[in-house]
Amino acid sequence: MTFSGPETPAAPPGGQWMITGSGGTTILPSPSERDFDRARKKAAVQDLLSVLRFDSADLLPFETVRQRLGLGQGEYRGVQTIPLDQIVGSVGRHSDFTRTFLPRTDRIRDRWQRLDWLKNVRGTAPIEAYKVGQVYFVLDGNHRVSVARQAGASTVEGHIWEFETRVPLEPDDSLRDVLVRQEYLEFLERTQLDKHRPDVYIILTGPGRYREFEEQIAIHRHYLELERGQAVGFQDAAVHWYDQVYLPMIQVIHRDELLRHFPGRTAADLVSWVIRNRDRLRQRYGAKATVSDLVSQEFPGLGNISLRRRLLSWFRRTVLRWPVYTGKPWQPPER
Repeated sequence: MTFSGPETPAAPPGGQWMITGSGGTTILPSPSERDFDRARKKAAVQDLLSVLRFDSADLLPFETVRQRLGLGQGEYRGVQTIPLDQIVGSVGRHSDFTRTFLPRTDRIRDRWQRLDWLKNVRGTAPIEAYKVGQVYFVLDGNHRVSVARQAGASTVEGHIWEFETRVPLEPDDSLRDVLVRQEYLEFLERTQLDKHRPDVYIILTGPGRYREFEEQIAIHRHYLELERGQAVGFQDAAVHWYDQVYLPMIQVIHRDELLRHFPGRTAADLVSWVIRNRDRLRQRYGAKATVSDLVSQEFPGLGNISLRRRLLSWFRRTVLRWPVYTGKPWQPPER
């Protein structure tokens, strides 16, 4: 058996393997062609699963993120090692790949296969990327990232421009999350909580909830002024509300590990739910119950979680793979 034809074991992926034997000539796809075909099939599966999980498989478009989060000019940080699982978006090529940079279209086949072959011949050149919070957006090198992920790499080298942001952006955020992050930015601009409490991390997953928190701060401000007998600024009231109302509720939620029963929801989401249902809950537990009391009484550890809720939580965590939030900024998984 001999190899012949335009492709040899060292040739680029422009043709095919031609294997000549006693039974005639057999034409086989090159390794790079097979790699691309496997990646395309994985992309189709990922898009299907995203529908079943009610979760987007799309890359984030950088220009939308830049506009929504009011990003300024990026600062060049030199060449750095970039974790591939923290690359979540692209500048101009977000529709060509899935969230994990699997190719969605045959239009990029030739370039993808050429880069797949070249990585074994001369390695991969550094990409160019923007960093926002904990995540990266590819400026140049989308195909290289796709090839590297398909090959099982965990990192790539890249020239980095970093954009400062007041709100976190994390690897599992979708475009819908970005819109909610815009509301968080507006909330911080009005309350200045991140200036007075640098460790503040109030992450909501639904739109409109930050406005509800601002309404609660306004009510809290009114009673604070009655108690003190003097005017209280909105930002001062926000800090007092955070310390005396919000934070005690958060502590109860984490103490009793309630978030594992509500995958896909944050501690701030539970606080929002309790505040919105406060009147009904006080009818059940007493008019004098504080908001933090309502949390501990409505969700007393495991005891008050119904079987239906436990099964639903298991299904969302295990099958749909909804995240369980810890209440702290995203950290890379241990390797």
